[in-house]
Amino acid sequence: MAKSPEQEHPVKTYGWAARDTSGHLSPFNFSRRATGEEDVRFKILYCGICHSDLHSIKNEWGISIYPMVPGHEIVGEVTELGSKVKKVKVGDKVGVGCMVGACHNCESCENDLENYCPKVILTYNATYYDGTMTHGGYSDSMVANERYVVRIPDGMPLDTAAPLLCAGITVYSPLKYFGLGEPGKHIGIVGLGGLGHVAVKFAKALGCKVTVISTSPSKKAEALEHLGADSFLVSRDQEELQAAMGTFDGIIDTVSAVHPIMPLLGLLKSHGKLIMVGAPNKPLELPAFSLIVGRKTMAGSGIGGMKETQEMIDFAAKHNIEADIEVISVDYVNKAVERLEKGDVRYRFVIDIGNTLAATKP
Repeated sequence: MAKSPEQEHPVKTYGWAARDTSGHLSPFNFSRRATGEEDVRFKILYCGICHSDLHSIKNEWGISIYPMVPGHEIVGEVTELGSKVKKVKVGDKVGVGCMVGACHNCESCENDLENYCPKVILTYNATYYDGTMTHGGYSDSMVANERYVVRIPDGMPLDTAAPLLCAGITVYSPLKYFGLGEPGKHIGIVGLGGLGHVAVKFAKALGCKVTVISTSPSKKAEALEHLGADSFLVSRDQEELQAAMGTFDGIIDTVSAVHPIMPLLGLLKSHGKLIMVGAPNKPLELPAFSLIVGRKTMAGSGIGGMKETQEMIDFAAKHNIEADIEVISVDYVNKAVERLEKGDVRYRFVIDIGNTLAATKP
C-alpha cells in the first residue's frame, strides 16, 4: 500500500498545498528524504509565486497531480550537507529553481542543458528517482542534489533574488543563446509582467537598446522612468507599429495569453528573431509568409541549464539586477493567486516563508 506524503520519507516537512483543481492552497504536512551524500538541505526563507504555479495548481496544463506543494523560485540558508558536497557549506545562502533532477547521460545533460533533458525532473508535480512526488518551495525546508543548487552571492538580497531562479533565467538564456544580448542590438520586450520587467533589466545590463512593447499605454512611464527602457511601443497603435517596422534585431515575447504574432514579426529587421518565453494555453496563429519575407526566425526558450543559471545569478549580483516584488505572508497566498490571475502585481509576489509559515501550522 502506498505511504501517505507524511510517511514517505524520514524528515517531517510542513507547507501549503493545493488538493484539487480549485487551486485553493491550505496547510499540509508531508516529508522529505534524508540528506544523501550529494544533497544540500536548506531552510527556506523566501519563495516566489510564478505564473506556472497558477497554471499548475488549477491543472490548466492537464498534468497536475494532487496534493501539490508549488513553488520553484526558492531561496534559503544551508543547514546540512551530504559527505560529498563541495559547492556550498552550512550557513551559505542558496537557491533552487525549476528542476531538481535529470538523466545526466544524454547530450543535453552533457552540455549543461539539464532543462532540455527528456527525463528532467521538475521541482514540484513530478516523480523523483525514488518514485515519490517532488514538492516545491511553499514549505519550510528543501533538499536537493548539489548539481541543482545555486549559490546566492554574498550581499544579494534573498527576497528579490528568488524570482530570478525562474523569471531571470527564462529571459537571460535566450538573450545569450540567440546573440541578442549584445551592445547596440535593438531588443523588444513584449509584456511588462514578472518576466518582462526582469528582461528589460538584463537586456539593458547587456548593453542593448530596449523597447517595451505593450497593449497598455498606462505602463509607459513605469517602463521608461523606473525600469530604464529606451522607448515604449503601444502594440494596438497602428501608427506607432508602422513607424517601428523593420527596426528590431530581436524580440523576447513574455506574454502568456493568446495574442497576434504577425505585427511582432513585422517589427523585426531581416534575419531578426522572435523568441517565445511566455506559454499561452492555446495555439498561436503563425503566418508563414511573415517569416519567409526577411528570413526571420521564431523560436522558443525554456529556463536554462544549471551552469547558465549560476552565471545569470552572478551577473545579476554584479549589475544589481533585482526583481520588483511584493512580499506577502503565507496566509495571503490564495488572495495573491487571485490577484496574479488579474495581473494585479508589480511584478512578482514573494512569500516570506521564514517569518510567516510556522505561524500557520494548525
